[in-house]
Amino acid sequence: MCGITGWLDWEKDLSQERTVLEKMTACLSKRGPDAEGFWLSPRVAFGHRRLVIVDPSGGVQPMTASHSETSCTMIYNGELYNTEDLRQELMAAGHTFRSHSDTEVLLHAYLEWGEACTERLNGIFAFAIWDERAHRLFLARDRMGVKPLFYAQRGSAFLFASEQKSLLAHPDVRPVLSREGLAEVFAISPARTPGHGVFHDVHEVRPGHSLTVTPDGVRHRRYWRLESRPHTDDLEQTAARVRELVTDSIQRQLVADVPVSTLLSGGLDSSVITAVAAAYFKEQGRGRLHTYSIDYVDNSRYFKSSAFQPNEDAPFVQIVSDYVGTQHHTITFDTDELIEALRTATLARDLPGMADIDASLFLFCREIKKQASVVLSGECADEIFGGYPWFHREDLLYAGTFPWARATKERCAWLAPELREWVRPEEYVAQRYEETLDEVPHLPGEDPLEARRREMFYLNLNWFMNTLLDRKDRMSMAASLEARVPFCDHRIVEYVWNIPWEMKMYGNREKGILRKAMEGILPDEVLYRKKSPYPKTHNPAYAEATRAWLLEILHDPSSPLLSLVDVSAIRKLAEADAEASGIPFFGQLMSTPQMFAFLGQLDFWLREYNVSIQQ
Repeated sequence: MCGITGWLDWEKDLSQERTVLEKMTACLSKRGPDAEGFWLSPRVAFGHRRLVIVDPSGGVQPMTASHSETSCTMIYNGELYNTEDLRQELMAAGHTFRSHSDTEVLLHAYLEWGEACTERLNGIFAFAIWDERAHRLFLARDRMGVKPLFYAQRGSAFLFASEQKSLLAHPDVRPVLSREGLAEVFAISPARTPGHGVFHDVHEVRPGHSLTVTPDGVRHRRYWRLESRPHTDDLEQTAARVRELVTDSIQRQLVADVPVSTLLSGGLDSSVITAVAAAYFKEQGRGRLHTYSIDYVDNSRYFKSSAFQPNEDAPFVQIVSDYVGTQHHTITFDTDELIEALRTATLARDLPGMADIDASLFLFCREIKKQASVVLSGECADEIFGGYPWFHREDLLYAGTFPWARATKERCAWLAPELREWVRPEEYVAQRYEETLDEVPHLPGEDPLEARRREMFYLNLNWFMNTLLDRKDRMSMAASLEARVPFCDHRIVEYVWNIPWEMKMYGNREKGILRKAMEGILPDEVLYRKKSPYPKTHNPAYAEATRAWLLEILHDPSSPLLSLVDVSAIRKLAEADAEASGIPFFGQLMSTPQMFAFLGQLDFWLREYNVSIQQ
């Protein structure tokens, strides 16, 4: 993976702006520690940081290529999983190649098919291409939004980057929050509204979209969308097709010129990936697959079963590793390490985030990076196949809001009264929820309950999944580790989208069709294990440490947080019993200790980024 940043200006000569471009590019060094590259012309400046995964010598960027009198220059972050298929098609059309990199194939795909090249790509990507002949800048992002891409317009300038910090390194982009930004931070975060960059007038290229920038302005194009249609395959055909798609996606994503491993929690999704990958390694003579799991000091001592987290991972991890024959590594962290990493995670995300859920993933990736450069991970199966409680519990299915963020009213009480009145966070959340429902591609004549579940799938694919993908990208890339997510293959998403709920729930089990599809590759005790989310620390020392951090902030008159929150309400929360958490304030894992940490991260972010408020 890589980091990209760039600048188009219709008035300024950018060939003289190397110093600014270098600053913007340097912000992305963790995303690409192996090499950097720059390309400047009077109109356009590109900066690139590279993490070498495929073809070290042939994939150097920025890359320029020509075909049929058209010359283009590109910077690209991502991986294509149908590189060889495209290469053969392009060679038949007369293109020649100097390397075996996917970068060169992507650039020639644009030279051959123009903007329509995006429809032919299978992969995770964010890229920008300057088309000299057409005098236009073309940007695109993958269908699921695995790879990030932000942009900002300032006068005659159009700026873009993999992360907001790179945009903020430009003198015309300031860390300002408007009313909308405050609503994003206090009511939506750690999620983000699709297309929004939180900072004032900073935007995100939405998943499955492209932008074309010309002297006439910016044109947005949605090149991919889900289509609802009747599902005609029977149960056996459906299971066979799911198995075929999942297996093919995993195998395609094992291609690399560096060591590849898998993350293994002992849950269904990571175990399926591990089993397929281990078998493929054996078939290809690539030796034993290395797998990694995360744990915390004294977690077994303090673990308490709940509806969201029914059992511990460790026994199931060992069962899978023994069954498929991997070389397994368990990485354990203590509370002090988690607390220290909360600040690093904030810098990686450019925003306050998922507290220790982020911090532990960063630490985990940093340790894995010492032995591997690529990992496969099980994100997105729950959003695609319906694994979360809110697909199954009627009170959550009909919550009338984002079911992973039902504590909006309680969160609104954090805000200072005058800001609460100005921001109107509850109205903001309701507006974003309704806007998303308006986008759902309904199937005419569908049963009302089936239609509601289709809405729930759409909400998850566009919101909750994007939050987890953003987390995975930022924390892994902060450790210079590439994380691939096979369940995000758009072919899987398109097919499973139309499988009826009764079939998805085969055997009256969440993700039942996936379990049936993968029968025979895992022991039944793993294949039919009840869903358990990413493991968090249960050590009370973490709650006490985050509480102490928050109380310290509340007693610091220089804290920028104090002018934004109801200090007495926050102090009351901080002095309450951390175990009396009620419903999580976000997702399945973020309860009271994570709320303490989130507010601590928020204070740190306001200081570190020197954020100002625009009223």
